Amino acid sequence: NNLTTSVRNMSCFTVLFTSVFPLRSQSQKSWIESTFTKRECVYILPVSKDPHRYVCCCGRLVRQHVGFTASLATKYSDMKLGENPNLPMPELEEWSVEKHTEASPTDAYGVVNFQGGSHSYRAKYVRLSYDSPPESILQLMLKEWHMELPKILISVHGGVQNFELHPRIKQVLGKGLIKAAVTTGAWILTGGVNTGVAKHVGDALKEHFSKSSKKICTIGIAPWGVIENRNDLIGRDIIAPYQTLLNPLSKLNVLNNLHSHFLLVDDGMVGKYGAEVQLRRDLEKHINLQRIHARIGQGVPVVALIFEGGPNVILTVLEYLQETPPVPVVVCEGTGRAADILAYVHKQTEEGGGLPDGVETDIIATIKKTFNLSQSDAIHLFQTVMKCMKSKELITVFHISSEEHQDIDVAILRALLQGTNASAFDQLVLTLAWDRVDIAKNHVFVYGQQLLVSSLEQAMLDALVMDRVDFVKLLIENGVSMHRFLTISRLEELYNTKLSNNPTLLHLVRDVKQVDLISTFCFYDFLQGHLPPNCKITLIDVGLVIEYLMGGTYRCNYTRKRFRIIYNNLHGHNRRSGRHTTEEIVDIDDPETRRFPYPFNELLVWAVLMKRQKMSLFFWQHGEENMAKALVACKLCRSMGYEAKKSDVVDDTSDELKEYSNEFGTLAVDLLEQSFRQDETMAMKLLTYELTNWSNSTCLKLAVSSHLRPFVAHTCTQMLLSDMWMGRLNMRKNSWYKVHVPSRFYFWSITVSDPSLSL
Repeated sequence: NNLTTSVRNMSCFTVLFTSVFPLRSQSQKSWIESTFTKRECVYILPVSKDPHRYVCCCGRLVRQHVGFTASLATKYSDMKLGENPNLPMPELEEWSVEKHTEASPTDAYGVVNFQGGSHSYRAKYVRLSYDSPPESILQLMLKEWHMELPKILISVHGGVQNFELHPRIKQVLGKGLIKAAVTTGAWILTGGVNTGVAKHVGDALKEHFSKSSKKICTIGIAPWGVIENRNDLIGRDIIAPYQTLLNPLSKLNVLNNLHSHFLLVDDGMVGKYGAEVQLRRDLEKHINLQRIHARIGQGVPVVALIFEGGPNVILTVLEYLQETPPVPVVVCEGTGRAADILAYVHKQTEEGGGLPDGVETDIIATIKKTFNLSQSDAIHLFQTVMKCMKSKELITVFHISSEEHQDIDVAILRALLQGTNASAFDQLVLTLAWDRVDIAKNHVFVYGQQLLVSSLEQAMLDALVMDRVDFVKLLIENGVSMHRFLTISRLEELYNTKLSNNPTLLHLVRDVKQVDLISTFCFYDFLQGHLPPNCKITLIDVGLVIEYLMGGTYRCNYTRKRFRIIYNNLHGHNRRSGRHTTEEIVDIDDPETRRFPYPFNELLVWAVLMKRQKMSLFFWQHGEENMAKALVACKLCRSMGYEAKKSDVVDDTSDELKEYSNEFGTLAVDLLEQSFRQDETMAMKLLTYELTNWSNSTCLKLAVSSHLRPFVAHTCTQMLLSDMWMGRLNMRKNSWYKVHVPSRFYFWSITVSDPSLSL
């Protein structure tokens, strides 16, 4: 009704809709063009004084320069190349990107459609200048490409040229890398081309995609000038067919078709690597500054993963270790060359940073032989390796046959925990963000780690908000008291988090409060499930919603006078009048009044209303009155499903909620069956006992209101009803029966009158 009142007719709705959801304009489409540029060499600078070698220092032939036949601006205005080779050549200067290239709006971005394989793979790509701001690149990835911010950034480095890996090593490394990415929501950064380490990462992804459809963000950062068939990618916002067949005579490389995104870095050069190095590091640093989660203040951790590699990889490792803050490095032993040298030296390096006698000579000889270097160059590279060993604690060597590191994902995550030099609480927060309870259990909750109660309770709040059921269980096992943890303020905070994922609850709050939300805040925000900035859901609102869902005869504790007094005083609204009944006299200074006697009951209802079934089942298993809790959850889910189905504003989740309701109904029936087999009399008492925590209702009444036919049709229930209906009750024997006057129900409503009955 409120929606109908606010939106009078279709013309009005059209104006409102287009103002909230404006059509994508041409200027918005060209945001990439206005933000990113390409680089093209505009001066011809020959590689030598030989006029017959018409190759510019940028790597292109003279005739390949843009505008060569028209208005090419040359450094040599007094001479036309190729016309008079006898003219003397001026002194050559060093070619540089700044002096000899010009920037213009990028002309290559869109989706690359890889051809020639058994499966069709697509990836988003953009050609961008080597000096593009990392802020703009991240905005492109998050806003335009709709990627989710990673919780870990795994930067893979290694050999550019093809190298072989033992099948077992390749399988273990690939499996562990994919597991790390899938379980933690990581981004994997590689060189992007179909050679060397990037190809091995692609092979691991291929095996993953054949078994799972879960997407992994693998970003290839490659120089534009080394890409084979790069002209096929030129076009604005296009789907570009791309052949991955490599010309054997070409010195260029094709893109690896298993990557999901490509940043093609352009510095005007052709056939040379290096343009991407600084942009990649700047992007990694900028991502490291982003918060790993809205509830967590830590930045996205970065880890470098080393496979094989040449001398440049050792220099890269040193740069990572000397960063501020330093970046931890995981070296994969057994992959060859640089990785094996680093692993061996790491093993031989003693506590003080020195090496045993005679080892230095052997290492220098190995470096000289491995990289085919001169003696002086080998010694210089050895010194670089030893500089790396000054930060030995930041280097983790992954041994494939080691019992300590069974999977590389564990090695990566342990390296991040150790490398960040974080406190026990910060380590717990990281594992919570990664959703890796195994790492928290084995490497955070260990002997010697000290965690304050307040830190554990904060972690519990984060685990509940982030829907980490395994962490909730782990924290309870490690001493978190839910009775002490769950206060009125914390429970209310839980109801006000992630509301955009639960428009059903917002819809119900709007109905019970009878507030025209469209007049209160933006219609678009309402559709998205957001509340006004100065408005939030109170526990009293939640109580009204619960009463509405449970039925008119149900009274929630959140709406009772005693709770209202505590709530109002807690929020600074002292509304206590001079007249109070005995029930209303509350010691508001007692901290226990701000807590709940049965916290698992409150958390179960919270999880059900927030549509978190796994969390709901966990809280159902804990606490008291399991049968009653299962029936309450069954009723709430069924009613919410009905509300979702009849609403034209809320998304259609009725089928999902119906499944949740059936699952709790099955649990209630199973409990009844188990109780009936053990003790028939006790089972009947369970059916008819007045539940003081649930508005003095009974399990039988809850089952009827939930339309749970299997429960009502159970032998235990039918025996009870038959005894009552046929008049064969022995009141002296069954004094716990109390028969109410029948109402609209088709059978008697039965409760327990004996308050001393213990369940």
